Amino acid sequence: MDGVGPSRTALMAAAARAAHLLVDREPFLFEDTAAARLLGDQAEELLSYHRLHGDHLVLAGTRAQVAVRGHFTESRLAASGLGQYVILGAGLDTFAYRSPLAREVAVFEVDHPDTQRWKRAALASAGLGPLGEIAFVPVDFERDDLMCGLVAHGFDRARPAVVNWLGVTMYLTPAALETTVAALSACAPATELIVEYALPPELRDEPGRAYAELVAPAAAERGEPWLGTQTPEEMSHLLARHGFRVAEHVTQRAAVPAAAWERSDVLRPSDLCRLVRAVRA
Repeated sequence: MDGVGPSRTALMAAAARAAHLLVDREPFLFEDTAAARLLGDQAEELLSYHRLHGDHLVLAGTRAQVAVRGHFTESRLAASGLGQYVILGAGLDTFAYRSPLAREVAVFEVDHPDTQRWKRAALASAGLGPLGEIAFVPVDFERDDLMCGLVAHGFDRARPAVVNWLGVTMYLTPAALETTVAALSACAPATELIVEYALPPELRDEPGRAYAELVAPAAAERGEPWLGTQTPEEMSHLLARHGFRVAEHVTQRAAVPAAAWERSDVLRPSDLCRLVRAVRA
C-alpha cells in the first residue's frame, strides 16, 4: 500500500488477468473481462509489458497463477450453491462486476480502506457496477477484527459462505495469519475456505524457485515483502486448530482440467504456491 491506492501487487495481478485474454491462446484458464477496464489509465502501460515481453518467466508465471486460482475458486463457488461470498484482500477482484453468479450471491469485499476508496472511484470511472448485492468491508488484517467488520456490513454468521483468500497470506505476519483464521472459525458450519499459500523453498519445483528468486526481492524493495511460507502440513494444522477440515491441497496443475494444459503458448504450471480448500466442521 502507498496510502493512496492499491498495492503494486494488486495492480499487477489485475493486469495479468486482463493480459491472459490478450497474449495467451485458447483454451483460456480464466476469463476476467472487466480487469482491463478497472485498471483505467494504467491499463495500457501495465498490459504493454505482457504484449512486449509476455514469454518472460515472471509475466507468464503471474498470468498462470492468477488465472488458475481464479478458475478454481469461482468454480468451487458455483458448485457449492452457497449464498454468501467473502473475498479477503479483494484488491482489484472483478467477480461482482462480471460474473452472472454475482446475481445469486451476496458479495463481501474485504480490504484496506485506502484500497477500497481507490477501487470505488475506479469502478465509477470505468462505468462498472455490481451485478448483485455487494458490501465493501474495510479491514486492516494486522489490526482490525475481521468478523466484527463483516457482521457490521450485513454478513450472516448463521449461514455458510465461501471465503476466498488468494494472494494474501504470504504478505501477512504469522500472528495476523492465525488471527484471521481464528476469526473465520466463527463462520457457520459448511463454510468453505479457499486459501492460497506460498511453499517454503525446499518444496518448490524449479520454475517455482526461479520465479521466487526474481519476484520476492522485487516485492520487498517496493515495500511488500513475503513474510511467511507454509508446508501443506503446517497449513492443515493451522486450519484444524480453528475448526476447519481440509478437503484438499491443490497444485496449479490440478486446479484446472488437465486438457487446459495442452497448450501452444508459454503458460505452464509451477509449484510455488498451492491452494487449500477446507470446510468448517
